[in-house]
Amino acid sequence: MRKLDRIASTFGTLNADKLLDEKAPNLEQFGLTKPSLSVTATKQDGNTVTLLFGDETPTNSGSYAELAGDPRVFIVASYHKSSLDKTENDLRDKRLLTFDSEKLSRVALTAKKTTVEFGRNKDQWQILKPKPLRADQSAVEDLVRSLHDAKMELRATDDEKKSLSAFNAGTAVATAKLTDVAGTQELQVRKNKDDYYAKSSAVEGVYKVLSSVGSSLDKSLDDFRNKKLFDFSFADPDKIELHDGAKSYFLTRSGSDWWSNGVKMDEGNVGILVADIRAVTATKFPDNGFATPSIELTVTSDSGKRVEKVLIAKNGDRYVAKRENEPALYELGASAITELQKAALDLKPAPPPAPAAKKK
Repeated sequence: MRKLDRIASTFGTLNADKLLDEKAPNLEQFGLTKPSLSVTATKQDGNTVTLLFGDETPTNSGSYAELAGDPRVFIVASYHKSSLDKTENDLRDKRLLTFDSEKLSRVALTAKKTTVEFGRNKDQWQILKPKPLRADQSAVEDLVRSLHDAKMELRATDDEKKSLSAFNAGTAVATAKLTDVAGTQELQVRKNKDDYYAKSSAVEGVYKVLSSVGSSLDKSLDDFRNKKLFDFSFADPDKIELHDGAKSYFLTRSGSDWWSNGVKMDEGNVGILVADIRAVTATKFPDNGFATPSIELTVTSDSGKRVEKVLIAKNGDRYVAKRENEPALYELGASAITELQKAALDLKPAPPPAPAAKKK
């Protein structure tokens, strides 16, 4: 609709650069006996106006034009003609899906022989199937964006029967189902040789699509799982409690200051520890390997509303972690734990304030 609106706006506000002839005796010299473009607009009263474009001017800066039934010949800027000279494919709504991104409640993606279903609660996505898991918000949003932006690749030489045949003979890449307040829409994507084809429940037909559409859907469950162990993100924690074997650390924030057992702590060192905690990320998701935890780390944030406790167990040369009361396991690199332990050991009291300058 926006493309049609732009055409209507162009037509309604079009002005000629120059009146060339009040009554041209020979329209053939301007290419107007066989116009290269004819645009007809119907007004609200039912009357029509037809604008005819002929040849380009010798300088190629404009085109000769006339109104049907009007003897005058004008010169109109070339960009006016190009903005009106559109094919059916140019004006077609190329979207394969028409769902409302803001009102999505469910997304299901079947790819790599697995169906992953996501549910949204307010602005937060959660993995519901194959089992409840924490979702990587940006990964799910990228998926939704790719589906929303998926468009037909239309060419004048396209053959609908060939596209359908290529789709039917292709290898299934993915099927996506999206549910908003208006209902559920489905998109199937298949690959045939180097080309991707899509079939949508929202529009008739099979269409070639960009390879990026196929690659954005060809994802596994792990691609959408939240690899971060903590959800406090870039918010400042309120409390940190760390137990590492015989060592224990307790930190509480008051304003911008951090305290431990009544002692104000060095802000820079605490900042490094917070950054290291925030950066704890899974390298993979194992099915087993968690034994007796040697490290317990609890972070309180959001004014006490969010309390996250992570238990970390050593298993050979790797570490396996789990969030309290959640079954999922996270494998961590040894370097991440080493950096975390070093940051805790480096904690120290804040330097005493500089003495006040003596009055002269």
